[in-house]
Amino acid sequence: MKVCLLYENRERAENEPYYDTKSIIQDLGLPVLFSAASKELTYENGELKQVEAADLFVSETFRNVMMTPLLTAEEIAFRQEVAKDFLAAPKFARELYRISTETVTKWNELGRGVRDRIRQGNPVMRLTTEIRVLRLFTDSLSEIRALLKKQENLTSRGLQAFRKEFFEAFSEELEKDVRKVLEDTSFYMAGLDTKKEEVQNTVVKPRIVFECGLEDGLKFSSVKLLAVGSEDVKYIRPGSAGDKLRKFMSAMTKDGVSTTEDGRLREDTQKLHLAVVSYLMKRQKGWMDGFQTFFDQLRLQSAFYLGTVQLTEHMERLKLGWCLPKVCDRRDLSFTDLKELSMALAQRVDVIGNTCELRGKDVLIVTGANQGGKSTFLRSVSLAQLMLQSGLPVAAKAFESGIFPRIFVHFTRREDSAMNSGRLDEELQRMNGIVEHIGDGSLVILNESFATTTEKDGSVIAYDIIRALSEAGVRILTVTHLLSFAKRVYEETKDAPDSPVEFFSAERLADGTRTFHMIRSEPELTSFGLDLYDAVVGKQGKA
Repeated sequence: MKVCLLYENRERAENEPYYDTKSIIQDLGLPVLFSAASKELTYENGELKQVEAADLFVSETFRNVMMTPLLTAEEIAFRQEVAKDFLAAPKFARELYRISTETVTKWNELGRGVRDRIRQGNPVMRLTTEIRVLRLFTDSLSEIRALLKKQENLTSRGLQAFRKEFFEAFSEELEKDVRKVLEDTSFYMAGLDTKKEEVQNTVVKPRIVFECGLEDGLKFSSVKLLAVGSEDVKYIRPGSAGDKLRKFMSAMTKDGVSTTEDGRLREDTQKLHLAVVSYLMKRQKGWMDGFQTFFDQLRLQSAFYLGTVQLTEHMERLKLGWCLPKVCDRRDLSFTDLKELSMALAQRVDVIGNTCELRGKDVLIVTGANQGGKSTFLRSVSLAQLMLQSGLPVAAKAFESGIFPRIFVHFTRREDSAMNSGRLDEELQRMNGIVEHIGDGSLVILNESFATTTEKDGSVIAYDIIRALSEAGVRILTVTHLLSFAKRVYEETKDAPDSPVEFFSAERLADGTRTFHMIRSEPELTSFGLDLYDAVVGKQGKA
């Protein structure tokens, strides 16, 4: 039984994660997003009551799935369909995750893994564990089937196929048969799992019926197991008057035989019980083997969709609009009111969004005023791209972009004690690693790269690298303060009828106010740093 909710007709990705996922996570501020996905919001009377503690398994699963891109529009559409079903029924997502998590946890407690091998030498321990696992599986699968029966509005291919296959793999008839086996063999577990004697003053006794022939020497032949059952009989405390009467009557009965009094018979009886119950358990092995990886996969895949639900709930709490993005040509990019989700989650506020439409462009260069929102804009686009390629909703009213199986980030880093060389050398080394992994369908995101040297030298380096990447068919999004570089590219492309380059600038009003909106604009030869100087030093001077 396969789950197949992340990918159609398979359980796992066929491609590798992004190159240098550590840098992507760090530079785009993704830990706050993973954290939000792992935390449930609970409400009371329409008011937020509590933010539950983070579920580390959900966080880690969400991270791993998000860092492994989907490669086709069909894969993205498949996952978005499943996400829509879960977003429409968040309780369904939580219940699937709860059941699978509890099952895996209890299964581990029963000794799956290393302790399983230890028990191989003890047939009694092995058999009792098998019975407990069978009971655990049956109870959990029965709960899942009841949950699926309630979901009458599933529209996604993934969940419809999962529901259909599950009903076939664990039918009501199968459950009925398994419950009968558990009931019939309950005598073997009596006293181990329950305190039935104390509660009902009864004990569970076996009833095993054989059919056989007798050969010379009173040897059995053609032995056939006809029935196995468990019966409740009145419990008689050892040493009591009733116990003494039972023993007396047994002794007075002609040819009376007591398996409890005869050690050899007692041992043979125990072996018979073990053999009969082992035989019945082996008959359950076929369908149970089909569910060996089911609960692990259900837990993992439902964890991702639970994270999707909870992340969306956090967006709605902050009144951030969201949508399921669409796939378009790689040279196109358009979005409406796109917001930087990591910043909004970290600051727990709504943030300013941006709107953009690019058609037939390979390079986007963003310049403009310091602290005008350029890096925030770049992160918002980058994060939305990752979420598109994970089948996730994005924080925008609309978002369309192509698919880039290889995404690379190159953000300027603050100097720290871990650096073994100068900052420019460190930047060039990281860029070299990116270039070595560039391939078809690559997107490179640069944030103030090569600003660690002089403006002149940095502009030359940036021009040469970006030109080479562009000629290699790589899409580039860059924020830069290297204005000589930006101006040079603008002069070379401004009159081209089909220029592959677009220029945005952080909007600045006449009085120096930053709107944090990006607008189409020719790059200017200043970052308006004096605005910030006047805002800080001017106020101090007046004081």
